[in-house]
Amino acid sequence: MSVLDSRTEQAAPPAGPPAAIPGRGRTGLLRALLANRKALFGAVVLALFVLLAMLAPLIAPGDPSKINSQGASAPSAQHVLGTTAKGQDVLALTLWGARSSLFVGFSVGLAATALAVLVGMACAYFGRIVDDVLSLVTNIFLLVPGVPLLVILAAFMPPGTTTVILVLVVTGWAGSARVLRAQAKSIRGKDFVAASVVTGESALRIMFREILPNMASVVMTTLLGCVIFGIGAQAGLEFLGLGDASVVSWGTNLYWAGNDGALMTGAWWVFVPSGLCIALVAFALAMANYAVDEITNPRLRSRRSKPATMPRKKG
Repeated sequence: MSVLDSRTEQAAPPAGPPAAIPGRGRTGLLRALLANRKALFGAVVLALFVLLAMLAPLIAPGDPSKINSQGASAPSAQHVLGTTAKGQDVLALTLWGARSSLFVGFSVGLAATALAVLVGMACAYFGRIVDDVLSLVTNIFLLVPGVPLLVILAAFMPPGTTTVILVLVVTGWAGSARVLRAQAKSIRGKDFVAASVVTGESALRIMFREILPNMASVVMTTLLGCVIFGIGAQAGLEFLGLGDASVVSWGTNLYWAGNDGALMTGAWWVFVPSGLCIALVAFALAMANYAVDEITNPRLRSRRSKPATMPRKKG
C-alpha cells in the first residue's frame, strides 16, 4: 500500500452502517435534510435558479444574443439589467446562460460521482489486482496538475458543451474516488457484507444493495462538490476563451464582458449578474453540503445541541 493510500484512508470519515441520523430507514437522511435550515436554504435558492432557467423562453423569448438596443445602456425600465456593448439584453443572457451552466454543472456532478463510486467500490470489493490497477490510474490523475490538464484537453478538443462535460469529468473524478474507496473498504470488512458473501449474493448486488446505501451521505457530499466544480470550472474555461463562444452561458457572458471592455468602461451591469449567479449557486450548494455533514457527523450534532452553561462562581 502506498503512502498516499494510507493517508487517504486515515483522512476518510468513519464508515460502517449509517451514522445516527434522525429518523429511521434510508429516508432518514432526506427527512433530516428537509428539517435543516441550511439545507432548506440551499434547496430553495437552487430551485429558484432552476425555475428561472426553465422559464427563460417565456421571460426572455427569442434569441438572447440578438442585438436589439443601443449598446452599453445602464439598467432601465426597458432593460432591467441593461445591455452589453453590442446592444444585447443582459437579463436575457443571464437567464439563458443559467440553462447551459446548470446543465453542465449537474451533468459533470452526476457523471464524475458515478465514475468515482464505481471505481471506489470496485477497488474495495474486489481488492488485489483490481485495486492495484484502479488505484494506479487514480494516482496518476491525482498527480498530474489538474488546471494544466484541464486547459490542454479543452484547447485540443473540438469546442462544445459535450467537450466541456467530458473534460471536466476526466479531470474531476479522481479525488472523490480516493475518498469513496477508503469508505467502501471499511464497509467491505463489516459482518453484514461478509454474511451476504457467504449466502452467495452476486458482487453487483452486494455493492449496490449492501455497501452503497451505507455511503449515502458521502456520495451526496461528493455529488454536491462535483456540481460546484463543474459550474466553476466551466465558467473559468469559457472566461479564458476555451469554450464554445456561440453558446450562451454565465462563463461566455463573462468572456464577452471582458473582451468588450465592460470592466474598463465601468459597465458593471454586464458582468455582475453572471458572476453573482455563479457565486449564489455555489453558496447554495455549499450550504447543502455543510448541512449533510452536520447531520451525519455526530460531533457537529452534539456540539450544536449541547446547551451553553454559565460558569459557577466559587465561594
